[in-house]
Amino acid sequence: MNKMHIKICCISSIKEAEMAIRAGASALGLVGHMPSGPGIISDELIAKIAVEVPKHIETFLLTSETNVDKIIQHYTKVNTTTIQIVDALTFGSHAEIKKALPHVKIVQVLHVLNESSIEKAIEISKYVDTILLDSGNPNLATKELGGTGRVHNWEISKIIVEKVTIPVFLAGGINTSNVLKAINIVNPYGLDLCSGVRTNGNLDTHKLTSFFQAIKNN
Repeated sequence: MNKMHIKICCISSIKEAEMAIRAGASALGLVGHMPSGPGIISDELIAKIAVEVPKHIETFLLTSETNVDKIIQHYTKVNTTTIQIVDALTFGSHAEIKKALPHVKIVQVLHVLNESSIEKAIEISKYVDTILLDSGNPNLATKELGGTGRVHNWEISKIIVEKVTIPVFLAGGINTSNVLKAINIVNPYGLDLCSGVRTNGNLDTHKLTSFFQAIKNN
């Protein structure tokens, strides 16, 4: 198995960032303002964590902005290595973000609802660096844009991984008990965890250790 890239999301402090990195994370998710979900922190704290972590660790700004100008404005407050757009763009294009921020990776989240997600992923893959498949529902009155702790249909995610030519992260309800099944079915580039390594909302050292050990033993 190729090296599995692990992103620990919903990081709430420098201490949690250090815990995740020590356990083996190669990327950290830093959650900006969202309509719902866990892990939301201030832009000031996101910027502070992004500066403090080692240079080889990727830092993802999770933004719920859907207007390209506002996404760029949000990014300039935090200066992470990566922008993770958790909802579909409503104004502007990914190419405009690339032009304005050529040094920044763009990750587009796609919430896997049904088989129509396959064609959406193929189209999106033409314009971004990475796709992240999650289990939210942006069609609800209060949008679910991540951190649900739910597993979606991994068979659909498997097809997406097979059909696109860019890296794909898998998110949604992944934990120590199901991670090997997730890897074996989907074969993603990376995994993204939030609730699966937390207890009462806090990053859990034991769960982190168990998770990375499970992957190592695969």
